[in-house]
Amino acid sequence: MLTDRQLFLFQLLVDDYIRSAEPIGSRTISKRDDVTISSATIRNELADLEEMGYLEKPHSSSGRVPSEKGYRFYVDHLLSPELLTNIELTNIRKAFKDRYYEVEKLIQETATLLSEFTNYTSIVVGPEVLETKLKQLQIIPLSYETAVLIIVTNTGHVENRTVSFPSGVSTGDIEKLVRIVNEKLQGVPLYALKNALQTELNNLLRAHIKNYSNAIRFLDQAFTYSPIDSIFFGGKTNMLSQPEFKDIDKVLPLLNVLEKKERVYELLRNTSANGIQIKIGHENELLEARDCSLITATYSIGGEHMGTLAVIGPTRMMYPRVVSLMDQVSKGLSKFLTERYQKD
Repeated sequence: MLTDRQLFLFQLLVDDYIRSAEPIGSRTISKRDDVTISSATIRNELADLEEMGYLEKPHSSSGRVPSEKGYRFYVDHLLSPELLTNIELTNIRKAFKDRYYEVEKLIQETATLLSEFTNYTSIVVGPEVLETKLKQLQIIPLSYETAVLIIVTNTGHVENRTVSFPSGVSTGDIEKLVRIVNEKLQGVPLYALKNALQTELNNLLRAHIKNYSNAIRFLDQAFTYSPIDSIFFGGKTNMLSQPEFKDIDKVLPLLNVLEKKERVYELLRNTSANGIQIKIGHENELLEARDCSLITATYSIGGEHMGTLAVIGPTRMMYPRVVSLMDQVSKGLSKFLTERYQKD
């Protein structure tokens, strides 16, 4: 258990190091106007904090920096969210006001907003297609062989796919197939569409469409989704502006991970719990993110979880500011999507 003096000095050191990115020594702390403790006492207290594992020395002759254990203690017990300015709050509200473009564009705008406000890399996972429902299916022929299939969900998610007409199925039958799907499967969760094609529509399609088995295979392929399709980024190269990552060889593995959505989805696994979550250093699943902290928040539609916001940066992250921004942005996005969904 830390004493009140140790808590005071520890928080000063962490806050100063987060701002300066320079190891903090006892003399630096003793010169502060709000510190009345002698330099020798501060030095002894910092040595004790180092012995307990909360601080560490990057070099033998340098000052001290927080360890991963120290950051975890700071986040769990000493973190106070930063008050955002009125201008920042206004800009966040504007970002989600009277926007009627596609949800994908809104999600990308949200990722960009987070990266610009934090100066870190942001990741936003769009509404999980497996948790949304079919609103409408449309098909636009491009030629005798291909068409654009448009899938619209109840959350405003729009998926455009270029598809090839199945062998032995006419354009007219495809249009009839789309009408049947819209009449019978509207409101069915996307994850259940494949099964519904085989169970609920099998006999109906057999009666109205020639070569219906090829028609079913056509839609079965069209209803194949992957969650990695809904991952959006902001400020991928912001990592390069952080002092910790001046050595390009140190940050390059992480930048390579950010180019592979499958790996990013792995990084964001187990982050669907409500509220703000913070993973520090080795708490992250990916080896390439062990020098980083990951802060996540969820957003919802009508209280139902729909996706994840994430900010990744060095373990020397501006935690108070990022937590406040994540809270405001997640609430703004949830409010916007809920109001849009209710209108629809």
